[in-house]
Amino acid sequence: MPSYSSSSDSDNERSPSSRLFGRSKPIHATLGGGKVADVLLWREKRASAVLLMGITATWFLFEVVDYKLITLTCHIFMTAMLLVFIWFSGAEIFKWKQPNIPTLIIEEAAFRDTALMFHAKLNKLLSKILYIACGNDFKQFILAIASLWVLSQIGNHISSLNLLFMGLVSMLTLPYLYERYEDDVDRFGQKMNRKMKKMYKKLDSEVLHKIPRGPVKEKKKK
Repeated sequence: MPSYSSSSDSDNERSPSSRLFGRSKPIHATLGGGKVADVLLWREKRASAVLLMGITATWFLFEVVDYKLITLTCHIFMTAMLLVFIWFSGAEIFKWKQPNIPTLIIEEAAFRDTALMFHAKLNKLLSKILYIACGNDFKQFILAIASLWVLSQIGNHISSLNLLFMGLVSMLTLPYLYERYEDDVDRFGQKMNRKMKKMYKKLDSEVLHKIPRGPVKEKKKK
């Protein structure tokens, strides 16, 4: 009888080209690993939930309540100091156990991991932009110009704060959803990639191929 491989085996042996954006590493490693990736993928559910609620509350205060940055910062510190003062004063009067205030509020490792991840991603993005701008990949050049134009049009109708809020919420939700529905997203991405290639071939044959170009190659040969 013929033997058929299971779907799980085929998923484990999928080539990097079948993955979204052609990645070869798991999504956790792609995000840099460590605590930052754990938070973005909701493996640290409490930290992820607190961060999402904090981002939402900050957006609400700035966009809806129309708070100013300095005013909000001062009110936060005033409220925190009053709460700590009442807590310590009540502990002395009612003989409560005094709260243990840590000497280190924010861990250095969290800032270091975040900075390293953003540094690596930004460096990779800038290198890719320079590579495309030098004319090495005309297809990616057209796609980058179109994407930047679409982003500029979005910026005309959406404020920077709303755009930043949507970006942060997407950063906290899309990686988790992608990891959960990875196979379905990869299959959909493959279909869209094939359609985009067909459209580019048609554009190249009907429009781009007919554009006259200067004798650059001949000059280089000479």
